[in-house]
Amino acid sequence: MPISPAPHVVSVEGPDVLADSTLRVTAKEPMSEGVVALTLHHPEGRRLPDWAPGAHIDLMLASGVTRQYSLSGDRWDPYSYRIGVLRETAGRGGSAYVHDVLEVGDVVGVGGPRNNFPLVPAPQYLFIAGGIGITPLIPMIAQAELMGIEWTLLYGGRTRSSMAFLGELSRYGDRVVVAPQDEVGLLDLPTWLTAAGASETKVYVCGPEPLLNAVERCCQQWPVGKLRMERFVPKEQCAPVRTKSFELELARSAITITVSPQASVLDAVQKAGVNVLSSCREGTCGTCETTVLAGEPDHRDSILDDAERDSADCMFICVSRSCSDRLVLDL
Repeated sequence: MPISPAPHVVSVEGPDVLADSTLRVTAKEPMSEGVVALTLHHPEGRRLPDWAPGAHIDLMLASGVTRQYSLSGDRWDPYSYRIGVLRETAGRGGSAYVHDVLEVGDVVGVGGPRNNFPLVPAPQYLFIAGGIGITPLIPMIAQAELMGIEWTLLYGGRTRSSMAFLGELSRYGDRVVVAPQDEVGLLDLPTWLTAAGASETKVYVCGPEPLLNAVERCCQQWPVGKLRMERFVPKEQCAPVRTKSFELELARSAITITVSPQASVLDAVQKAGVNVLSSCREGTCGTCETTVLAGEPDHRDSILDDAERDSADCMFICVSRSCSDRLVLDL
């Protein structure tokens, strides 16, 4: 594998980064128009943490930007991670840096892996991908194939040339339904989802917000857990349940603080001197997940499903708040 003679070294200093959380880019390959795949290895050839389908990692870039990318490679390869990165023309610079600056041989900071989108047992799966949303589904498909479980992938995109990993998916034959919008129009979600709803099929969806919203409209009457989705951007939220300050007890630190309406729980905790890992600060990555010991959280994330919210045993403190006067966290 070619290595750049003079690699760029990305700074990974800071409270959220472990000293050894650096990986080397060992391959950078175009997967479609606007998408590149990065393969990452430990600089000393060490084994990497295990992961399961649906997991993602944090990529910490030289500009100070941290972005989350789904792992799309072989989960049984203990020495490498692969991610797919879409160039976001309206983004905040992270994907542009990956496409234009990052080179084979460079060392980057990596956090995780974490999994907010796990593949749960089912007799049959329907996977629906829109654009770069294909990345977390590729390992799920491989897992279902390995276990001999029936599955179908409905894969949409703007154009065929913009749809990543088509060559890799071609080995699955007609179980992969490729539906570029410029050739067939929008995905026929009602037909596919009506059939899935009448069976024990579990449906996994990842892609842009219009696709996720359209799927949710088709599945409003489904039981909890049958439809599973991963979002790239936070869901639009209504106003917080509580507009007044609340008391926050950090049980392990023996600290009690007041969280004002203007401050996030994360900011209040960090101001009190308690360090909590965080990344997106918008309730999509799951880095700041915290156990709730008492009180009723006001969940404002885009990760938990209804059943998980009802259990009230954890929250993502970058965006979620409190419904009760007092909230006790395991911090």
